[in-house]
Amino acid sequence: MSSPGVPVAVIMERRTLANRWQSEQWLPVEVLPDAGETAPRLLLDDGERARWLHPGLAIELHRDEAEGYYLNLTAPTPYVFVMWRMVDGAAVPQLVTVSYQEAGRMMDGGEQVDGVPLPQALMAWVDEFVRLHYKPDPKRKKIRPPSFQGARRG
Repeated sequence: MSSPGVPVAVIMERRTLANRWQSEQWLPVEVLPDAGETAPRLLLDDGERARWLHPGLAIELHRDEAEGYYLNLTAPTPYVFVMWRMVDGAAVPQLVTVSYQEAGRMMDGGEQVDGVPLPQALMAWVDEFVRLHYKPDPKRKKIRPPSFQGARRG
């Protein structure tokens, strides 16, 4: 079961590099509320860097990812993780999440994932979801193997 998604847009930035192995670098630089645009739009191009707005994405929260949201919120800097791919020479965001665990699974699967700081407005929404749905596993008593039961140390 999931909660309604929050529509967002991602700004991707291309930076020109003075490097003989790589001529440019792409990174997400901001996640912001989606204003209802339908197509990517060039925001800036000064020759050294270019920024593209990619609308039409959503952050959805799922109960089975509550631990991943909790881990993100309790980190020193909570992030929105952006999974993106190169399409026709440009970086295009494919999915956004606020779950550490989901982002890790995507990276384990070979996807390109980068984080941008979680906007304060979204932090309260995620925090409320975590408070309602995250239940830490209860602490379990350690069971000693039979070979150690009755063993005395001295």
